[in-house]
Amino acid sequence: MTAEELKSGYIFLLDKPLDWTSFQAVNKMKYKLKREFDLPKKFKIGHAGTLDPRATGLLIVCCGKFTKKIPEIQDAPKEYWTEIKIGVQTESYDTEKPEILHQDISHISEEQVKETLEKFVGEIEQKPPVYSAIKIDGERAYNLARAGEEVEMKSRKTTIHYIQDINIDFPLISFTVGCSKGTYIRSLAHDIGQELGVGAYLTQLRRTKIGDYKIEDATDQFLNNDFRFQGE
Repeated sequence: MTAEELKSGYIFLLDKPLDWTSFQAVNKMKYKLKREFDLPKKFKIGHAGTLDPRATGLLIVCCGKFTKKIPEIQDAPKEYWTEIKIGVQTESYDTEKPEILHQDISHISEEQVKETLEKFVGEIEQKPPVYSAIKIDGERAYNLARAGEEVEMKSRKTTIHYIQDINIDFPLISFTVGCSKGTYIRSLAHDIGQELGVGAYLTQLRRTKIGDYKIEDATDQFLNNDFRFQGE
């Protein structure tokens, strides 16, 4: 790898760790690359699709002229390994907020869960979580929510291409979901809980694919403090 290659265009596949923001991961990469390859101050670098801090997995980082590929990559279908917990909810639809509204799930069967998951395959209406980065009147929704303001999120259409590899170990349910751009898996978890009538929230999320890019080809080594690129 050389500075010229980076400026001409390069794609890194990162395995984003838990509790890192996508912004932090890109900044770490930018700092390392500029330091080790003596790149110009205005060197272009960016990610092709945000991952929430509480999610792990595939984060695509484009450098140099390949930053032009970001919109194309962002539009590609996504795949996630997902784990939800039923019988309880959180305000954030994930583990950021504490559990509330516990309900009995003894009447829920595995067959009922599978039938419910099948209902979400296809084009669906979905409301993004209140604790999301969507802007409302110029302000991030999560900032408004954390300030105690009431936030009304508008529904949007999204597509669930498939739900497969279902594993049920009550109260936890895990599965692989393929979906279109703009799908909120936290909202999917919440909506599954509402359909079951007992509530649910997202406990784990790992992005495994974006288009033809796969998590198996990604690494977190670039983010380690002691990792050094082999520049020329």
